[in-house]
Amino acid sequence: MKKATLPYYAKLAYVLISLICIVYVAFIAKDVMAPVVFSFLFAMLLLPFARFLEYKIRLPRGAACMIAVVIFTAFVTLIAYIIVLQLTGLAADWPKIQVRLLQVYDVIHDWAYREFHIGLNQQINNIKTDVNASAGSYLGTTVLSVSSMILFIVLTFIYTIFVLFYRKVLISFLVKAFGDGSEVLVFDVAAQIQYIMRKYISGLFLEMLTVCAIVFGLLALFGVKYALLLALITCLFNLVPYVGIFSAMIIGTLLTLGTGGTTKAIEVAVSIIGVHLIDSNIIMPRIVGSKVQLNALIVVLGVVIGEMIWGISGMFLAIPVLAIVKIIFDRIDDLKPWGLLLGAETEYSDKVFEKVAEKGDTEQETKKKAEENDEV
Repeated sequence: MKKATLPYYAKLAYVLISLICIVYVAFIAKDVMAPVVFSFLFAMLLLPFARFLEYKIRLPRGAACMIAVVIFTAFVTLIAYIIVLQLTGLAADWPKIQVRLLQVYDVIHDWAYREFHIGLNQQINNIKTDVNASAGSYLGTTVLSVSSMILFIVLTFIYTIFVLFYRKVLISFLVKAFGDGSEVLVFDVAAQIQYIMRKYISGLFLEMLTVCAIVFGLLALFGVKYALLLALITCLFNLVPYVGIFSAMIIGTLLTLGTGGTTKAIEVAVSIIGVHLIDSNIIMPRIVGSKVQLNALIVVLGVVIGEMIWGISGMFLAIPVLAIVKIIFDRIDDLKPWGLLLGAETEYSDKVFEKVAEKGDTEQETKKKAEENDEV
C-alpha cells in the first residue's frame, strides 16, 4: 500500500505548530527545564570520565557518576573562589572607585545641562526619587536572586548525576517512543549529539582558558589593576556570542576608569575588542573547530530568543541547543530544509547560482526575440 504524503504547506504547518508548542512549554517550565538542559550538557562532557571510572576502575555506576560530578564541581568552585577573592579586593577599593566615577558623572551632568538644559538639581532629584521608590524592592530582589542562583546550581549538579546514572534508560525510552524501526536513527542522533557536544564544550573550556590568559597578559602588561578579575569576566562573558564581549568591555572600562584613569580605560577597551577579533577569527575556529555549523543570523536570533525565554541561562544555552536541533533536523528527511536554514553552508555554490542566472538571461533573450518576430 502506497504511503500517503502530505502537501508541503501541511508539513510546514505541523512543524511551526510543534515549534510554537515547544517554545511555549519551555517558557512556562523554565525553572525546571533550564537546569535540566545544563545537566544534559555537563553529562555529555563528563560521560567519558564516568565510563572510565565505571569500566576501568571497576567502580559502581552510582559512585562513578558521583565522583565525576564532584570533581567537576570542585573545578567550578575553584574558579568561583578566585573570582570572589578578586571581588574582595575590589570591595576594599570601592570608595575610591566611587569618587572617580562620581567625577565622571559630574562631567556627564554638565554635558546634559548644555545639551538638554536639564539642571543639576533636577537630575539629582529624579535619581533620588527613583532610588527611594525602589530601594526596598532592590533588596528583596537581590536576596531572591542569590537564593535562586544557589538552588539552580544545586539542582543542575544533582540532575547531572541522575542523567549519567540513567543514561541507558533515557536511550531506551527514545527508542520505544519513536517506534521499533527507529533504533538506528535514534542511536545515530544520540551518538552525534554526544560526540559534537563533548567536543564543543571541551573546546569551549580550552578557548576560555586561552582568552583569559591573553587578556590577563595584555592588561598586566599595561599595568591595569584587577587584571585577573577583568580577564575572568571577559572569558566568562565571551560564552554569550556577540553580546557578552561588549558587556565585558563596558564592565572592564568602568572599573578601570575608576582605578586607573581614562587612558587605562581606553587601553582595556581596545585590548578586549582586539582579543575578541583574534578569538573570533583564529582561536575559535582552530580550538572549537567547525563542529557546530550555525550561521551568524541564527546565532544572534537564538541568543535574543533564549534571553526572552530563559533569561541569562537562555543566552548561554542558545548555541548548544541550536546545534542539537540542527543535528536532529539533518537526520530527518522532512526536516532537512530546516537544518539547511540553521547551517552556515549550503549545498549550492556560487557557480550554481551563476548558471541559473545565465539560464534565466538566455530564456529572457529567447522570449524577447520571439515577441519581436511576432510583431514583425
